[in-house]
Amino acid sequence: VKTPSPRMSGGGVPAGPGPALSARGARIASGVPGLLDEGFALYVADPFDRERNPEGIVNLGTSENRLCFDLIEERVSVAACRLLCCFLISKRPGNNLAWRKSPIGLLTVLTAFTRMHVTPGLIFMLVYNRYNSVISKGQLSMEGNSCCILQLQFGVTAVSHCWFLFFQGIRVRVLVLINPNNPLGDIYPAQLLKECLEFAHRHELHVIMDEIYMLSVYDDITFTSVLSLDSLPDPERTHFMWGFSKDFGMSGIRVGVLYTRNHEIQKAVNQLAVFHSCPGPVQHVLTQFLKDRDWLDNVFFPTNKKRLKEAQNLLVDGLADIGIPVLKSSGGLYVWADFRKFLKSQTFEAELELWQKLLDKKLLISPGKAFYCYEPGWFRLVFSDSVDKIYLCKLVLLLIHHIVASKLWETLILQIMCSNLPIPSLSL
Repeated sequence: VKTPSPRMSGGGVPAGPGPALSARGARIASGVPGLLDEGFALYVADPFDRERNPEGIVNLGTSENRLCFDLIEERVSVAACRLLCCFLISKRPGNNLAWRKSPIGLLTVLTAFTRMHVTPGLIFMLVYNRYNSVISKGQLSMEGNSCCILQLQFGVTAVSHCWFLFFQGIRVRVLVLINPNNPLGDIYPAQLLKECLEFAHRHELHVIMDEIYMLSVYDDITFTSVLSLDSLPDPERTHFMWGFSKDFGMSGIRVGVLYTRNHEIQKAVNQLAVFHSCPGPVQHVLTQFLKDRDWLDNVFFPTNKKRLKEAQNLLVDGLADIGIPVLKSSGGLYVWADFRKFLKSQTFEAELELWQKLLDKKLLISPGKAFYCYEPGWFRLVFSDSVDKIYLCKLVLLLIHHIVASKLWETLILQIMCSNLPIPSLSL
């Protein structure tokens, strides 16, 4: 007797075993984690804590500002209490709170923008890349087609790259500028900013200005926001992004801002924002936080600037004590440090070996390779976590310095013995 095949309620036959993901989903799932993801995963599994885990990993790799948590905690707590009262009132009959929707997170804003502008074969030009984790995860893939992204090295002109890509038959569509720069900490002078905008206008490029560190400037240097310019060469193609995570130390809030005069982009982003809405309670807390301009201008901003500068000086001086120079910078939460003399060879393999050695000694910093640096031996160190962790960082680096120094001395003795020269006495 032939057994009838099982049928679905709608009359169909169940599908046989197949892949659980679409081709695009499988491509994203199989993506290799970036270097920063790998280091952060190790830190999450073994985080340093003075009381609970004093031998855990000290994290100077994640760009977060924790120096003013005491100030922010007090203000946000007050706003949260007001929200609770507001929420209880809204539950009464006839009282309803209406919340305005906006995109969540700066990277969500960037992803939304790429969905509207990127088609196969088009390129985003990034002057030093802080979106490496997003790129490595394939989050900028659109409808199954990958967006080719070019990371420009510092000092290389966008003009030459545009012409190079033109002759390759590839059209550049968007120029992304990060100001202050990450990981260098440089600030674009007003004249250079205008030249970049003029260049983009001549070649009909959209410009995304990422100014997420715009309030984290701590030297007596003038920061010029693209929003402060008297006139823009191409207002319809110039777009501004910012978020709360860096300047206000609110990485967990996940609220980003996109400012554009392009009405078509506004309409498109509003459609996508339905799926990335900022929760109403979060909007309320942030609104209350920003309303107190007197407290922001006279307490928070001056205190944050002062603490950032003190922490930067502490780390830079500590690095100088063991012969590690840094690139002079005036913005951001990090320094760009030169570890080249610690490398066994001037290769990226040696850089990763040193990075792993530091991780083994419970110190997490960010290797230059993760930022597409063209020269091995540069690392980014974040100084805005806590003073205690900066001191621990100095101890680990001092240990690495002595290890390297001892190996250099052994090499020198070996060279002298081979050349039959007298060995000099070592005074300690």
